[in-house]
Amino acid sequence: MESALTAPADPHRAVRLWLMFVAFLIVVMVLVGGATRLTDSGLSITQWEPIKGFLPPLTAEKWASEFLEYQQTDEFKQVNSAMTLSEFEFIYWWEWGHRFLGRLIGLAVLIPMIVFWAAGRLPGRLKGGALAVFFGVCLQGAIGWWMVKSGLVDRVDVSQVRLAVHLTMACLLLALVLWLARGLLPRPAPPFPALAWQGAAVFGLVLVQIFAGGLVAGLDAGMAYNSWPDMNGEVLPAGAWAIDPIWKNFTDNAIMTQFVHRVTAYLLWGAVALQAVWIWRAGGGVHTKRAFVLFALVTGQAMIGIITLVMQVPLQWALLHQFGGVVVLSVAVIHWRAMAGPSKITAIASSQNGPATLQPVHDNA
Repeated sequence: MESALTAPADPHRAVRLWLMFVAFLIVVMVLVGGATRLTDSGLSITQWEPIKGFLPPLTAEKWASEFLEYQQTDEFKQVNSAMTLSEFEFIYWWEWGHRFLGRLIGLAVLIPMIVFWAAGRLPGRLKGGALAVFFGVCLQGAIGWWMVKSGLVDRVDVSQVRLAVHLTMACLLLALVLWLARGLLPRPAPPFPALAWQGAAVFGLVLVQIFAGGLVAGLDAGMAYNSWPDMNGEVLPAGAWAIDPIWKNFTDNAIMTQFVHRVTAYLLWGAVALQAVWIWRAGGGVHTKRAFVLFALVTGQAMIGIITLVMQVPLQWALLHQFGGVVVLSVAVIHWRAMAGPSKITAIASSQNGPATLQPVHDNA
């Protein structure tokens, strides 16, 4: 229940809503990217045309031209040589939609940023954050093409390492946008800086797990060893060390990448559980509730991951698992930001609205 003698104005509401809309678009982008990967659609567009690519093929001749370019790839020659034009159109639309969303996010960041900047609605600190988001979106587009390019020559799919980098970069962008938006709440909860480092550690572990998941997806590692908690009766199958040099097993070996993904999940679950108990015992107040919510989400995500694995990665379960990862990441960022304390931008704005007359409030974020 909230109580306050006087509530300060919220001068950053429009900016915060803009950032939350951008965060929503990034989440959609991640899910569409997952569907693009799972439908093997990522190599259907063989050129990177940031401007011209806004429009899909609009004539039969243009469709035939795009299909002809795809027929020059190793993926078509070795895997999809019997593909028809209508089947090509299906995978093309997934990849085009993924790229279109990327362009849309760029515009959704750039245009409002210019408007808010010109209107004086972006304080100095927030200007830097907004610019970081925009350049991050541009960099992510370049990383996406770097990833696609790896699958066009001498391969029938993209590099799993580049795929993992692409996915992790998207999640970093989402985290940055949520961090900025969460820091602009007009009445944030009292910070808990003594244990904020735990929020940072959990966030870092979530990112590691997402990167590991990208490697698993890129190698189709979830298609084998579909038992749990063992891996087809073994803790770690002998083939996990089959590649020389040894370190490449952690990026190129489907057995090892799946094993690492499992182990990291256990570590994350344990870390989130310990964090929740630690904050509770330290009298963390509203932060305790959020910590236990995060623990529940990580537990649910682990269960979804097990089901996805045992069922040999059906599309709907794989997408649900990817969405669960995004939710866990988002709550981890919000939790960390809340414990770290509000943005100095918010503090300055609050002080300009009068004396500090607010009483402690409950934060449901």
